[in-house]
Amino acid sequence: MGDTRQFGDLATQLMLEARRSSQSDTLLKYNDGLVRSIIREQRDLEKAANKIDTPVPPALMLIQTAIMRNKRCLLAYHAHRTDRLRDMYWACGCALPHILSNEGEDIRSRLSPHEVDYLREYNANVMEFRSQFAAELDITAGIETPPKEINVVVRVVKDCGIIQTELGAIDFKKGQRFVVRRADIEHLIVQGFLQEVE
Repeated sequence: MGDTRQFGDLATQLMLEARRSSQSDTLLKYNDGLVRSIIREQRDLEKAANKIDTPVPPALMLIQTAIMRNKRCLLAYHAHRTDRLRDMYWACGCALPHILSNEGEDIRSRLSPHEVDYLREYNANVMEFRSQFAAELDITAGIETPPKEINVVVRVVKDCGIIQTELGAIDFKKGQRFVVRRADIEHLIVQGFLQEVE
């Protein structure tokens, strides 16, 4: 470690980055280099702590404090990112392809491989849980306003392929109109594939 930098400076930079992400309401690119540098600093601090022989000197207390602060900052940074990912996932109607695709804003390029794995596993868990309630309730649908009717007339804005509904499989192709049960397609409306026709 250089003499010009104090213990914990890297962790402070990581927290400033998380704060900028919150203030700008965007998910910044995962800072792999900075995270790795903090982990290297942790190892160096632990080696320095192990070399100190005398019981509880001020230097050891300072090193232990720096180690604990670095750990808290790393945990806070990753917790902030997973919270943002979950918020994005629910905001797009639980459509994982919208988050990980190359359409529009390329979010995937800002994620670490572990975050992509996290999102995929989170999506699998949500879909498994959702399947338990498929007949009665769509947990991925918004709850801002209650639906007026059970069935709804929709127009297909984007092709979304064959969807299994209570009435059977429906192939939603752009430009077509359908009368379908709201619970079967609410997530497609939220994701922008279908548009409700008044």
